Order: sequence, then C-alpha cells, then structure tokens
Amino acid sequence: MNHDRPNEYPIPNTMKAWVLGNPEELTLVDKPVPQPGPAEVLVRVDAIAVCATDVEILKHGLPALIDGELPFNRGFTPGHEYMGTVVRLGPTVDEFEIGDRIAVEVHAGCGRCQRCREGMYTSCLNYGYRDKGHRANGFSTDGGFAEYAVNNVNTMVHVPDDMSDEEATLIVTSGTAMYGLDVMGGIIAGEGVVVTGPGPIGLMGVGVAKALGAEPVILTGTRRRRLETGKRLGADQVVNVNEQDPVEAVRHITSGKGAQYVLECSGAPNALNEAARMVSRGGRICLAAFPADPVPVDLAYLVRNNIYVFGIRGEGKSATHRAAALMAQKRFDAKLIHTHTFPLAEVPTAIKYARERIEDAIKVVVKIREG
Repeated sequence: MNHDRPNEYPIPNTMKAWVLGNPEELTLVDKPVPQPGPAEVLVRVDAIAVCATDVEILKHGLPALIDGELPFNRGFTPGHEYMGTVVRLGPTVDEFEIGDRIAVEVHAGCGRCQRCREGMYTSCLNYGYRDKGHRANGFSTDGGFAEYAVNNVNTMVHVPDDMSDEEATLIVTSGTAMYGLDVMGGIIAGEGVVVTGPGPIGLMGVGVAKALGAEPVILTGTRRRRLETGKRLGADQVVNVNEQDPVEAVRHITSGKGAQYVLECSGAPNALNEAARMVSRGGRICLAAFPADPVPVDLAYLVRNNIYVFGIRGEGKSATHRAAALMAQKRFDAKLIHTHTFPLAEVPTAIKYARERIEDAIKVVVKIREG
C-alpha cells in the first residue's frame, strides 16, 4: 500500500446520483452521501462501466430486488461495474487505507446462509433482503451511477497505480469470465476452450482462458470487429457464424475431437445444443448468458455423452481477485473492449450506446471524476 497518500478527503453531505423511477425513467438527483458501517468503506466512484444487466434492470426491474420488491420508485441507484478511491473507513476496517484505488464486485451476500458459507455468495439464499445482511450493489442496494458508494471490504480488490480508471472498471467483467472457467474445473492449460459470443464477457473469457494457458482458444460470433478484437485478446481461431457452421468449424479445428470446455456467452436460442456438439465426450459447458424465452434442449445427447452443464451468476468465489491479478500482470489487454466514454451527466446516453450498440459499442464507461 502507498502510505504517502493523503489521510483525508473532503466529503460533502450530498452527492449527485441517478435514481430509477418508473421503468426506463432515470433522474439525476441530490442524495445524502452514505456512511460506511462495520467492515465497510466509503468509495468515491471514479468510473463505472455499463453492463447489459443494467439495461435489463431499467426495463424490467429484475434481477434487481429490494426487500422482496422491484426497484422502481424506491430511490434506487443502479450500476455495479465501478471502481474508485477509498475515502472513509468504517469501524474495524484495516484491510484498506484512505486513498487506495479499488475495483468492486457486486455481491457481498448475507454471510449467514448455507450458500454464503460455502462461498457461493452470488447465490445467497437471502438475496434482496437487506435486514438479513444481503448486499449486492446496483441490484439490492444502491449502486455506482453516483459520486459515492458504500462497499463491504469483501467486495473490493486493489487497483495498481499504472492501471487506468477505465480499464479498472473491466475487472468485474473479467471476473465473471474467470468464474465461468472456475466452475468448469479451472484446469484448462493445454485444453481447448470455445467461447461463443464476443460480447464483453465473451471477449474477457478469451483473454482469461489464454492467460491460463488454454489451447486452442476459439471464439465464435457474428461481428467482424469483435472477432478481430478477440484475436488481439488471444483467440487462436475465430469463427464467423454468418459464414461458417460453428459446430463444423470447431470440430475441424480440433481434428474431430471437440473442445474440452465451452463458455457460452451469446444467449442464442440454440446455443446449448450447439455447445454440446462442440465439446468432446465428457466435456463441460458453462452458461454465462441465457435466452430471453424457454428453448428446447436435446437432453438425451447431453446424457449419452456425459456432458456437464453449469450455470453461473456474476463473479463468485473471489474470481474477481484472480482476474484482477491477471490484468495487473498484463496477461491480456482488457482495455481493448473499452470503446466509448461519457460523463456522469450523460448516463442515459451511455446506456443508449450500450443498449443499441451504437458505433459498435462494446464496453461503455462513465467517467465520474476526471484526472
């Protein structure tokens, strides 16, 4: 830690924050600056990335849930992929110091249910119930489209001085990709990994898989620019599904054997069936995305071929810390997926760019503090 940083930061009584009223209705208001409790710190939010889940929350409310109810008209501030500076310590906190730059993950969990005690805090059995201790910033408690936020010490990871604010907002995305590889076994050095869907999580999945020694890493998708970005992040082969059958392409690249792992990040209706035919017998599939509607799945094929299927939510089991370590070691260039930047006053525009993929936006960052 850098002990030369100033001991105190001026903290106002109120802050600018976006709040959600009716669906799709965001308003910039003044809110009281929150106060950290035990095992918490006050974070000055310096930058935050827009996530596809933020778009879903604005439209549907879910997966945000506050005390068992949807977040509409509850003074709720969304946003969860942020980084910032520690400016106040709560009681008993000695894991961080004033002035530390940190990035956050979403979930603290309640800490008392069976899942939290197993380390599966993203599957907390008390999800959304603040009185029982659950915290998931931007989902069940206020998030980061604001000047300040309170975070539990367990949700934070140090950011090195040579990493930009914009890149640090991508740590949580790479943590989700890391979590997906973890739940499939995590021992991927020398094994083939297919990543389907070159969105932010898929592209980070390519970077993380390659950093962990996977070979070959194959990325499938439809957008040429994103596939090219995947190559720069470490993909050995890319497959444009508009030009090639992805299953045949993967089988050809792997000499007919299939890959050991598929990280499914597209959410396409037939994605699971295609993934099943991309993996070898006994292979493993992780679903990091899902279709909007129920879809038919060839379960018999999965059973006959002893294929394991996992689903993940968020970036559990401290995967964010491991992903952050790879980024700090410059094992892959996460900032390649950062395409657009907006100020806090233009959060609705930033969300519009992310939602509509304007100018082929991949990761849109809101820079709250300059410098």
